[in-house]
Amino acid sequence: MEIINRKVSELIPYDRNPRKNDEAVKYVKASIEQFGFKVPIVIDADGVIVAGHTRVKAAKELGMKEVPCIVADDLTPEQVKAFRLADNQVSSVATYDENLLREELLELENYFDMSDFAFEINAPTGVNPNEYTGKANIPQYEVTGDQPSEGELIDCRKADGLIAEIEGAQVPDDVRAFLMKAATRHYVFDYKKIAEYYANAEKSVQELMEKSALVIIDYENAIANGYARVSGDIEDMLEEDGA
Repeated sequence: MEIINRKVSELIPYDRNPRKNDEAVKYVKASIEQFGFKVPIVIDADGVIVAGHTRVKAAKELGMKEVPCIVADDLTPEQVKAFRLADNQVSSVATYDENLLREELLELENYFDMSDFAFEINAPTGVNPNEYTGKANIPQYEVTGDQPSEGELIDCRKADGLIAEIEGAQVPDDVRAFLMKAATRHYVFDYKKIAEYYANAEKSVQELMEKSALVIIDYENAIANGYARVSGDIEDMLEEDGA
């Protein structure tokens, strides 16, 4: 199976494609921007798209000139039609184990905004999403005794790149100030190394790290500092709204 690059302008959408995919384009764009173009487009011998209409639309919006393709020239016209429908249908009937999916999403929440790819973190199966629990999902790390440097605790590359772009943008000063603050959400913390750093830090530093929720030693204290909400507060607000 040979993968070749083809000009996006030369790819021909199938004019009878029954799959409506416009709503998915923004998510595919986000995926390409984050991870690169990893799944080739399947085309027939004439350059008509067999599988990958959404990816081609996303590539066009991103200004890509070429995309990787696989030419399915070993299939009959009937097989091409069947494959086009089968490829769409198989992906639409797949389901998730919601609890496993939630665990995966929670592990990624400090690294990626998975809502960019149309994911939402739902309550575990069997749990009422309107009920809050006092249990905290706090990762546990075994401290080894090695103290990392401050530079190892955080990955600033994406945030710094965005800040540099904002600084050079032609926007009003108040908008620039807001965007600079928003860019900090792209800092990625290495909580395992933060735990190591905390274990070796002075007490005054440890207290500040706890207040910053870099580590959570006392869950009740975390609530007091505003990093968790108790169910009573939520219920009161819902009652006030008439929910």
